[in-house]
Amino acid sequence: MNIQYLKPILFFIPLAVVQLVIVPLISISNIAPNLVFVLIAYFTLRHGQIYGTILGFILGFLLDIISGGLIGAFMFSFTVSSFVVGYFYGENKIDINLSTYFLLFILFICGSINSFLFAVVSSSNSNLSLFFMMLEEGILPGLYTALFGLPIVIFHPKEGI
Repeated sequence: MNIQYLKPILFFIPLAVVQLVIVPLISISNIAPNLVFVLIAYFTLRHGQIYGTILGFILGFLLDIISGGLIGAFMFSFTVSSFVVGYFYGENKIDINLSTYFLLFILFICGSINSFLFAVVSSSNSNLSLFFMMLEEGILPGLYTALFGLPIVIFHPKEGI
């Protein structure tokens, strides 16, 4: 078996524990980052759109099972948002996407899509306005998620940039 397919699962296990145990403690007014999505976006930008979409589906399903929430909510949001991340993939742009601050932009845009889709699928409060839901359930968690991509930009080896 190729280690390329096993590596995301090995990173997912501790990140899922951190996401479910520690991240709720650092959330600000129920606005929390999604560390598992940062992992999925990283591997999508490294290996391509189809790989990332399948990875988003699998890790979303596993996170749905582990979290005990609505089955399919993480799976749907991770699949769609990793598909969008895949549009930024290019064989010639792997180092540029992962070593520059453009990664934070990608994480912000796609993290906002991820958070908004998760909120739409899992929310039971139907009296929220669309603008409020996009802001509080989409854009703000997307910003918070993008901040957790900063260590990747800082510590990723820069090759020929």
